[in-house]
Amino acid sequence: MSASITPCASRIENGAVEDFSIDQLSPVVQDNDDLEPGHVAHLELVRIVERVYRRYLDLLRNDLTRLGVDDVSPSQVMMLFTIGGDDLSVRDLIDRGHYLGSNASYNLKRLVECGYVERSASPRDKRAARIRLSDEGRHLCDLIRKIDDGYHRLAVRDDEQVREFAVTFMTLRRLEHIWTNAARYGEARLV
Repeated sequence: MSASITPCASRIENGAVEDFSIDQLSPVVQDNDDLEPGHVAHLELVRIVERVYRRYLDLLRNDLTRLGVDDVSPSQVMMLFTIGGDDLSVRDLIDRGHYLGSNASYNLKRLVECGYVERSASPRDKRAARIRLSDEGRHLCDLIRKIDDGYHRLAVRDDEQVREFAVTFMTLRRLEHIWTNAARYGEARLV
């Protein structure tokens, strides 16, 4: 780790994650009362995706608090995962994460200030910035992945649930392609 570790990142490095165990959480009780067998309206699917994402951000906020990380938001952590192991341009980040320009700029500036992202001028075009995760950013992502593995074990307990997760992922990816094409070309084209 570099000498410019932020106070929160140093708490992470010093093992704050060891104080937290996913096994301390109570099991999730599923409420299927609002589902009609065999029929899910398109709009209802969109609404549940939005709610699930918001619940995940709430969960991530709690996990960041447990880790002692108070200098980044859950949305900013998700941006770290969007960057991943790549060295990319700001434009690529915005396209990859489907971020709004000013919101992405603010969040990226904050991640650089906190030491989770390194920003440098592009070797080919000094006006363009290149970004990548710093050691602190990679370390935070590793910790979040470890916590997330515990949540995954809560959600996927047998082979049938593994298959359901795969089908859910493929369905959401298909919808992403359909909606992207509809937005770009004015009609839904299956990919």
